[in-house]
Amino acid sequence: MDQPALRSPHNFINRELASLEFNQRVLAQGLDARVPLLERLKFLCISSANLDEFFEIRVAGLKQLLELGSTQVGPDGLAIADQIAAVHERAARLVHDQYACLNDVLLPELAAAGIEVVNEEDWTPPMRAWVEHHFAAEVEPVLSPLGLDPARPFPRIQNKSLNFIVRLSGKDAYGRDSELAIVQAPRSLPRIVPLPDGGGRRRFVALSTIVEAFVDQLFEGVQVLGCYQFRLTRNSDLFVDDEEVDDLRRALEGELAQRRYGAAVRLETAANCPPDMVEFLLQQFALAPIDCYRVPGPVNLNRFSAIYDLAQRPDLKFPPFMPGLPARLVGATDLFAVIRQRDLLLHHPYRSFGPVMDLLRQAAGDPAVLAIKQTLYRTGDNSPIVDALVAAAMADKDVTVIIELRARFDEEANIELSTRLQEAGVHVMYGVVGYKTHAKMTLIVRREADGIRRYCHLGTGNYHPRTARTYTDYGLFTCDDGIGTDVHEIFLQLTSLTRTSKLRYLLQSPFHLHEAVQALIERESAHALAGKSARIIVKLNALVDPQTIETLYRASRSGVRIDLIVRGVCALRPGLPGVSDNIRVRSIVGRFLEHSRVYWFDNAGSPELYLSSADWMERNFFRRVEIAFPVLQPRLRERILSDLETYLSDDANAWELQADGTYTRVSPGNAPPCDAQALLLARYAGVPAPLA
Repeated sequence: MDQPALRSPHNFINRELASLEFNQRVLAQGLDARVPLLERLKFLCISSANLDEFFEIRVAGLKQLLELGSTQVGPDGLAIADQIAAVHERAARLVHDQYACLNDVLLPELAAAGIEVVNEEDWTPPMRAWVEHHFAAEVEPVLSPLGLDPARPFPRIQNKSLNFIVRLSGKDAYGRDSELAIVQAPRSLPRIVPLPDGGGRRRFVALSTIVEAFVDQLFEGVQVLGCYQFRLTRNSDLFVDDEEVDDLRRALEGELAQRRYGAAVRLETAANCPPDMVEFLLQQFALAPIDCYRVPGPVNLNRFSAIYDLAQRPDLKFPPFMPGLPARLVGATDLFAVIRQRDLLLHHPYRSFGPVMDLLRQAAGDPAVLAIKQTLYRTGDNSPIVDALVAAAMADKDVTVIIELRARFDEEANIELSTRLQEAGVHVMYGVVGYKTHAKMTLIVRREADGIRRYCHLGTGNYHPRTARTYTDYGLFTCDDGIGTDVHEIFLQLTSLTRTSKLRYLLQSPFHLHEAVQALIERESAHALAGKSARIIVKLNALVDPQTIETLYRASRSGVRIDLIVRGVCALRPGLPGVSDNIRVRSIVGRFLEHSRVYWFDNAGSPELYLSSADWMERNFFRRVEIAFPVLQPRLRERILSDLETYLSDDANAWELQADGTYTRVSPGNAPPCDAQALLLARYAGVPAPLA
């Protein structure tokens, strides 16, 4: 019997639909009674924020391709128009589930726990009096209602801002008929307002509810017939012509000014907004009915995230924990000496991110340190990493930083960061035009008794202390000469644009990472066909590269056992007869965001393991500067393999991908659940694991 063709569209899952499936798994955490209540609300908000970004970037990109007349067809065989239709159908179901989660589950459970979001019909007279005073004192002074007539055209609506369309009756001060007005809520106004103490209960009211209740006070002498909230999502991807730009920073600053007013992509309106007003809004934004989502609640669910802190209820959150430290670091004052002994591995957030910052601080104050080089993608506000780099430059170290200005939605912050570093005397580079620098590398050059030594920190995640407490990532400290030389060569390439000599240990995109990954997979196929042990375990955020998927399919046919732990988008279909019988795909969605990328290959009993900044996507292989770095010491490889096996045993937060593209939640049945993240907390941070 002939084997099925590996490149058949049937063998691939559409990337956009796979992204929406991931958001559905995030939302499922909001419905999981095992998760603390405020954390469930947070998961709902995350799913809403993720969906916003999906429309701002992915759907916006599809619409652009359609407008340009693109005939592009993805590996799954769907044309652009078909993808857009399928996305809207799937997104509508997700939005329905989000509001059902809020209205039918979370709000009632929060109220039962003493946390209420109070609608206008439930206001007591004292509440109404307080809210009316708040409107008059805090809200009304910053609102500017805009009547619509030939002299006052429809206003520009900012991306994701809260707005109201108001239907009026009567004549204005100049005797003209008033029919419609727009009220825009400035971003300075908090969207969730705490009410005065309610006898031990925490009560809140949404800004949208406040405006709708008292909007008539904005239109004195005119009758308000209806007030309906709406929100517009715009294309937020920045475009910089790599061939034309001569100053990347200046070009990005110009693009940032226009981001709030990109092309319209999606309209959200209140469910009670009359059809004629919905049609009017769609016409204003040149959108089709399919682009409109009518919702039974506030048009921005993500704003409910404010309640997480305002409620002041730690009993309804995950219990806090203190990240652990490797025994070698407890009491250590000289991190260089610790790294010289042997490589050091950190697994965040179970292990503290502190040693990364401590190493940079020590380097900044160490007279023997000559130079520091680092890549920065996202750092967060008031970063101690940046403080250490500034201190090093002020201490006359040679400090070079590669800042990726095009880190999506962090562009403005990174421009400000580059200014601060330059003012301190740091050499700031913006990477390579046309390629995002996504690699996570630090190189410290130190003069020691036996000569110059290079110390490196290489990671799978950003140099961001805050996300290091919520994202799972690996970080490796090493002073291995071969790895240090490779990192030095890559920095030379990024700063001086010289050709890189052949690297000994590191794999780098856009040059040879893709080719190397194919070769590593194919080697396992050869081992399997030769009757040797062959297995692949890979942990990623996303797997969509068609050639890599095809290579995995061939390995499966050869008998290689393949386990893929893919948190988000996966375009590979597991379990297809004759194609992917030996491939299993699972997604872990839990307390922490699974962010680490790990490539493990059995290699006939002599395992090779790489940690990386790169997912298996075309953009990471060909349009970004990425690295994958080997873990050379066997004991560290064994530790990471143990972590991977723990993820593969999870039946508390794991979802199995089916051949049809849907996910099924893994169930422990009658056995005690195995929660990988809880077990890793116990393993590395000393937090007691759940009873088995």
